[in-house]
Amino acid sequence: MMTKPQIAAAVLLCALAPVASPCFAQSGAADYPLRPIRMIVPLSPGGLVDTFGRTVAQHLSERLGQPVVVENRPGASQAIALEAQARSAADGYTISMATQSGVVSTTVLRKSLPYDALRELAPISLLFESPLYLVIHPTVQVTSIAELIKLARAQPGKLTFASIGTGTAPHIGAAVFMKMAGVDMTHVPYKGSSQALTDLLSGQVNMMFEGGVSSLPPARAGKLRALGTTAAKRTAAMSELPTIAEAGVPGYEVNTWFGLMTTSGVPRNVIDRLNHEAVDMVKLPSTQDKFRTAGIELVSSTPEAFGQRIRAEIPLWTKIMRDIGIPAE
Repeated sequence: MMTKPQIAAAVLLCALAPVASPCFAQSGAADYPLRPIRMIVPLSPGGLVDTFGRTVAQHLSERLGQPVVVENRPGASQAIALEAQARSAADGYTISMATQSGVVSTTVLRKSLPYDALRELAPISLLFESPLYLVIHPTVQVTSIAELIKLARAQPGKLTFASIGTGTAPHIGAAVFMKMAGVDMTHVPYKGSSQALTDLLSGQVNMMFEGGVSSLPPARAGKLRALGTTAAKRTAAMSELPTIAEAGVPGYEVNTWFGLMTTSGVPRNVIDRLNHEAVDMVKLPSTQDKFRTAGIELVSSTPEAFGQRIRAEIPLWTKIMRDIGIPAE
């Protein structure tokens, strides 16, 4: 049995120890979470990121025993959401759906940001990777990638494509396509997939490179026409659809990742708990079944592997942006 002086010394040691010490692990990890968690989604409701984010939130609510409340913070190429995450307390009670577009592309394209993505954000786990699908409004009189290229060359700048912001995956998908196919089309940016798809379905814009969750259902219903996928090979979600590379633009491939992040400084045992639950969710048959038809690949990672990928991609995407002519703003 510990004497009173020994107990006092142990309490003092815990008080002076860093937050990731065994003292914190015994008190913090066992107690976390004690209140609701906020999940920031960097895009408007609807679309792949919001749909998947709400699935993650529901899973974490059930596993952690506290509500996980989704907060949509669209705008500024996802910089608004990332700043909110970076400025939140480093306690694990604010987490975010992070995208390659927001974390990597926005970092590359913005000369000045009110946060440092590498220093102020902490990776938790990758969640999935996704190709995009090139879908067009039926009033555009083409049925293949080759016909689209021919039409775009005949009418430079007339065809329009929607995106969810400059430097986002839909924008990059279109920009790389234009560069490799030698065509010129007009960019129409939106704050999120929902509004972009509304205008695409009404014919206000001609086409969009978009994730499968939101683009494939209207394509299957005949409301949009799918011409190709940006993946390296045909997807199980729509195996009859050719890749853009095989349909007329050899070498073309654009994929994007999505993951879970929090604020730098969150105790490691809290990040490990969130990572454990995220990895488990990705492996669940119910998750696999729900997103099988979306054309995405469910993946997971350690926090370290996720962080290494981000650091490696920033110089790579800097070169890609320069090559396709998207300047930093």
